[in-house]
Amino acid sequence: MGDFNQSVILDAIRRSSDGLSRVELVDLIGLSPQAVSNITRRLLAEELIVEAGKSGSGPGKPRTILRINPSGRYAIGVHLDPALMTVLLMDLMGVVLHRKVREIPQRTEPGGIIDAIAGEVSALLAESSVDPARIEGIGVAPPGPIDQPTGAVVDPPLLLGWHRVPLRDALAEATGMPVLVEKDVIAAAVAEIWGGGRESTESFVFVYIGTGIGSGIVMGGEVIRGTSGNAGEIGHIVTDCNGPECACGMRGCIAVTCDPQSLVLEAERLGVLNEERHRNGDVADGLLQLCTAADQGNDLAVEILNRAAVRTARAVSVLANALDVDRVVFGGPFWEPLASRYLEVVPSSLLGFRAARSIHPVEVVSTGIGDDVAAVGAACLMLERTLGPRAERLMLAR
Repeated sequence: MGDFNQSVILDAIRRSSDGLSRVELVDLIGLSPQAVSNITRRLLAEELIVEAGKSGSGPGKPRTILRINPSGRYAIGVHLDPALMTVLLMDLMGVVLHRKVREIPQRTEPGGIIDAIAGEVSALLAESSVDPARIEGIGVAPPGPIDQPTGAVVDPPLLLGWHRVPLRDALAEATGMPVLVEKDVIAAAVAEIWGGGRESTESFVFVYIGTGIGSGIVMGGEVIRGTSGNAGEIGHIVTDCNGPECACGMRGCIAVTCDPQSLVLEAERLGVLNEERHRNGDVADGLLQLCTAADQGNDLAVEILNRAAVRTARAVSVLANALDVDRVVFGGPFWEPLASRYLEVVPSSLLGFRAARSIHPVEVVSTGIGDDVAAVGAACLMLERTLGPRAERLMLAR
């Protein structure tokens, strides 16, 4: 209980843009003044927070403002997309201090990619003056499925050759640091919680658009991870029963109608893109060319993207209806080229598919964190594990 209360206070201070006094913390959280005083004393001793001047112009003693110490802790975040690898160093306030991005050759063996991650982490630390003792560890966000007990990546459809690769243990051995592995969509949702501040809602769906499409689900301020830590797979929600056949045997799954690779292949089939025009079949380059063609008035390109946006809204409506959320956040490394068109089409389409549309609206927005949302989320995962107010902290050991 003490650890949980400490994490609640730390989280409240972190979410406050101007800091909070001890009196405000008592009113906000409901703990006794003595409990708040004891906890903040510990947080000050651990250099997680600092005293940042006085507040109050009226009668009575001025109150001391407490704020997060950004250099109190750090974390490294790694996003492993089938096309790109992003490695970054982040402070306790979520500010990215250093960042490296590199392409991943499609035929690179898992061992080579793990060595590359370790090399980028080493280079990142060499560039910074951060005390290694203040780094919580490395959070890694690959595509799922993930075997959480072993930290292994288990046959993700777009990472060839990754059959039960022990990513967590291998990277920990290569770097000598604690490593936490979670799905990229879960990491993205965690980033949105940490980066949303007071403006974030308690319950939302994060729709992640990378090489594939997935979702992160947040209810009551906590990410829903599921029994095995693999919640959020939406690739086999059927959005068009007349669509192309999926590997699962059904037709029109979102995995073959809405993911960027499918959009590029459709554009090639309809002659919007010449297959030889984009580099080595690069999905990011092909998607950018497709969106540029639509912006320039190519009717077929517009039709492809608008149809994908409506199909995506149908899939999102399944989640919105089942979970009754009031916010949908889009993001991921391939989201930006699609953003303006999707934000024009999805909200109205979603309204038509939602069961509770007459009761409350659903806000549809882009993440404010940017393309690095999964890497930022991976770093947040390390901080959340040790510092976040997660319900599991209330579980008593047997």
